[in-house]
Amino acid sequence: MGLLSNKVVLITGATRGIGLGIATECAKQGADIAFTYANSAEKAVAIQKDLTEKYGVKAKGYKSNAASLAASEELITEVLADFQTINVLINNAGITRDTLLMRMSEEQWDEVIDVNLKSVFNLTKACLRTFLKNKSGSIINMTSVVGVNGNGGQSNYAASKAGIIGFTKSIAKEIGSRSIRCNAIAPGFIQTEMTAALDENVVKSWVDNIPLKRGGTPEDVANACVFLASDMSSYITGQTLHVCGGMLT
Repeated sequence: MGLLSNKVVLITGATRGIGLGIATECAKQGADIAFTYANSAEKAVAIQKDLTEKYGVKAKGYKSNAASLAASEELITEVLADFQTINVLINNAGITRDTLLMRMSEEQWDEVIDVNLKSVFNLTKACLRTFLKNKSGSIINMTSVVGVNGNGGQSNYAASKAGIIGFTKSIAKEIGSRSIRCNAIAPGFIQTEMTAALDENVVKSWVDNIPLKRGGTPEDVANACVFLASDMSSYITGQTLHVCGGMLT
């Protein structure tokens, strides 16, 4: 029996990087996996086949726009039809549109806020009726150390991720009496396909400032998700867990 056996986990943005790592680790722990993607249907089909064959769980990908409330509500209806319930929601979908504020367009601001922050409102609201009916549930929102510390050239991203922290704390207070938990995870420098394209010297300078002297992996973040999704964290809500190798220490 895995830590997440008999649970259905819904993950947004799970076809690469941290999202794919979360889907994989949750499946390893016995969870059935519903996940969303924005573009690549072929990749989504390959992922659901891989999760099913390797771990013996049910898995299905859904093309959905997390920035739309109507699309999010439609997604939940589809997932419930296929899986009958949802026990864990992991709001992972996110983008960056980095530039200095003087150069930032309104579109770049709005796009990041909609995909990163509004999506958390959309999916949480759409899932809430199911969690209230079940009188249980775990909501995990992916924020960032940038949402805590800020970062030049990322005012839109930092604002979206800081907003997630405030949202998480508020929702935890609203629904805690119904045995529904809401927590956030703040990854630091995580090595993914995106960071692989960075200059080697830039990466080294970041790693040198991390007490554990390495970048994180998607599995590091995924393991934290498994903990917060499982009953092992049944008395933890309204918290932000930093998975950053001590970067903010």
